[in-house]
Amino acid sequence: MKLKILLVAAEVHPFAKTGGLADVSGALPPALKKLGHDIRVIMPKYPCATKAGKKIQPLKINLKLPGFKEKGTLFESELSGGVPVYLIRHDGYFNRKHIYGEPGTTYPDSVERFSFFSRAVLEAVKNLDFKPDIIHCNDWHTGLIPVYLKSLYRKDAWFSKTKTLFSIHNLGYQGNFPHSHLKVTGLGESLFREDGIEFYNQISFLKGGLMFADTLTTVSPAYSQEIQTAELGCGMEGILQKRSDHLYGILNGVDDTVWNPKTDPLIATNYGPKSLSQKKQCRDDLITMFSLRLNKKTPILCMITRLSEQKGIDLIMEAKDALDKEDISLVVLGTGSAQYESFFKQWSRDRPDRIATALKFDESLGHRILAGSDMLLMPSRYEPCGLTQMYALKYGTVPVVRDIGGLKNSVQEFNAKTEKGTGFKFKISQTKFFLKSLQKALSCFDQSKTWKKLMLNGMAKDNSWEFSAKQYVRLYRKSL
Repeated sequence: MKLKILLVAAEVHPFAKTGGLADVSGALPPALKKLGHDIRVIMPKYPCATKAGKKIQPLKINLKLPGFKEKGTLFESELSGGVPVYLIRHDGYFNRKHIYGEPGTTYPDSVERFSFFSRAVLEAVKNLDFKPDIIHCNDWHTGLIPVYLKSLYRKDAWFSKTKTLFSIHNLGYQGNFPHSHLKVTGLGESLFREDGIEFYNQISFLKGGLMFADTLTTVSPAYSQEIQTAELGCGMEGILQKRSDHLYGILNGVDDTVWNPKTDPLIATNYGPKSLSQKKQCRDDLITMFSLRLNKKTPILCMITRLSEQKGIDLIMEAKDALDKEDISLVVLGTGSAQYESFFKQWSRDRPDRIATALKFDESLGHRILAGSDMLLMPSRYEPCGLTQMYALKYGTVPVVRDIGGLKNSVQEFNAKTEKGTGFKFKISQTKFFLKSLQKALSCFDQSKTWKKLMLNGMAKDNSWEFSAKQYVRLYRKSL
């Protein structure tokens, strides 16, 4: 049976991106369409959408929202594979420099912005004459959609057969706001209760999704278990335990039309499992770009990451003296906390021959760094899924990661005797365990034949979206 699916997200690559949510919402729909389903995507219209290189045209549809003074208009574009993308325009809410707020903050009217967006999504499908079987909501920005469907729209015949699936990409981002903002959402006081959207005397968009969606997913099997514990449940573990029968973990996929060293137009030269020696040209490109001075046998390590506590940056800081004693180079790409940025900036000033830092978000540079590096470091404190380690495997760049969340599911510990496995992992988030894992990787790097086998193991892994898409379809059907 062909399903009608509406995927809703605050960011969708290539129209808008701050992180992995955009990659997922841009790559999963084409995979679902390939499986024969009628999939459509809807998101806010930000100024950055015009830089996607896609034609965006207005539809003659004005969105009037019952109970809201504000109105929106609808635009249309498409993703690869011909997946329709609808963009909701409201200049007051979305015509801004940043998607969520200045770096490290959120806009003070976030309740208004995403309440409006959620209601506008439901009015848009009616105007488009599209009756979705499933509305696939993503993260807190869309958490009120399941709430609206089971309250304000419960008698609306248009949605009588519509079910919702709510995906948690990172439980740490919850969309919690003061109780005084409840009126803005259009929801009544009766929903401000423990089994509603109340969370420690605030309203919580995320909790709305967790409580009211028909099915819940996270972006890896391990993370779906971890968020039911006090350590990683972010205060929501009790709710998730109660709803564990409706909670599933599906590992994200990799869009191999974008991340593939055989065809990647952004790297110095293309290569693959049968032309692995060409990867050296990508390494040389990296050395030249950052003016590094290395021996031929010096491994290049890289980090392409948000510089935040979640990503385990403090482990790198604590390991600095030990790393300085090793014959290694480190290239870091990312932005984030001021203390972490200044640490890497100073380190690259002290050791310009070995340490290179690019404190910015630059996707094309990320491709060049991954292709030119030998290892990727991801010592995350928690990691719902992580995509960079899966990109690294594809590029023959060996991951050294914490054994948690999606890293646990996507990287297998390498065994030199059996020559099976794809990377190196450590369980406990302490510097000594991280360094021990890195030492194993460096020892293996010195054995060129074994290292080549390890690279090929990673490149052979099938992390395509087709596999993940089939799992989502099973869940959609189960919800219905």
